[in-house]
Amino acid sequence: METYRIDPIQDHRWEQFLQTHPGASVFHTPAWLNALRGTYGYEPAVFTTSAPTHPIRSGLAFCRVQSWLTGSRLVSVPFADHCQPLFNASEDGRSWTSFLPRLVEQEHCDYVEVRLLAPEALEPTQNRFARSATFLHHALDLRPPLPALFDRLHKSCFQRRIRRAEKEGLTYAEGTSDSLLRQFYSLLVLTRRRHGVPPQPLAWFRNLRDCFGDAIKIVVASKNSRPIASMLTLRYKTTVVYKYGCSDAAFHKFGAMPFLFWQTIQRAKMDGAAEFDLGRSDVGDWGLIAFNAECAAKSSGEFSLSPYRIAQLLAGQCCISHGPKNYSSCAGIGLGECCQPLPDLDVLRLINQVTALETQVDEVKPVIE
Repeated sequence: METYRIDPIQDHRWEQFLQTHPGASVFHTPAWLNALRGTYGYEPAVFTTSAPTHPIRSGLAFCRVQSWLTGSRLVSVPFADHCQPLFNASEDGRSWTSFLPRLVEQEHCDYVEVRLLAPEALEPTQNRFARSATFLHHALDLRPPLPALFDRLHKSCFQRRIRRAEKEGLTYAEGTSDSLLRQFYSLLVLTRRRHGVPPQPLAWFRNLRDCFGDAIKIVVASKNSRPIASMLTLRYKTTVVYKYGCSDAAFHKFGAMPFLFWQTIQRAKMDGAAEFDLGRSDVGDWGLIAFNAECAAKSSGEFSLSPYRIAQLLAGQCCISHGPKNYSSCAGIGLGECCQPLPDLDVLRLINQVTALETQVDEVKPVIE
């Protein structure tokens, strides 16, 4: 299979292809990839079977991520909840699966990570690939009438709290102004601190705003002019994506997050959106899973893939990890059997924390408290 490498930001064929492919998402777009490059320096690339003079018919989007701790890797794509390979109807996913190990060698990286919504697309049991992490993906169908959507919300966790918010006189604001961005970011810092992780840099959100333009929206709920909860959403085609949420825990009793969700659902539906993508949750994150269930979202399985050869410390078995140097969680083997001698326990904790922060697996979204 002959493949070509293109720059998805400069090559306008990529955006044209995304507009026609049903599997394209906001995480494939030049706007998302450009924000990643502008903030973190991750260089994007798309590999396609389409020649430079032909329209693009398929593609896999990646960013190269360099780290002194986790090595060099190709990620499809950083900070995305999912990024499905985009094939045409005549292509076989097995050909692409055979290509990926060669890509690892060609690009001189340690491994490749693909974040799939439909694992069967790449024949994951073939060609030295293994499950490296498991998530649930959540989405709310916005096509039913608004009264039906409200009735499907959990009565105590959503409906009552929405009514409480309205009774308390919470106000709603939306836009992309510097003022709203500062309010959102202040609440994000509070939320990340509450969960024990540092916030993303403010530059990331500024770049998202600049790259997405009208397709990004910051919404803020306030009590007596004080911001108490906020959300950041992205719009692509007929899908609204809930990407970031944050709140002040001192005001949770007023139901600000359910209030924002309902406001967002109503406005998305009025704007013609057909789906509200609530992102992914770790299979062990019962709080976030319950939150999405209470929002009447449907869930489906998802997992990432990585080559077996990144887990050599397991003597051929698969490491349930996010990279080759995350030593803390191994499938069926105790730590003492994985590697000798073991690093200091504090060093292990630091490695795991930095790896998680680099891959941003733990996107913090507030649950109803």
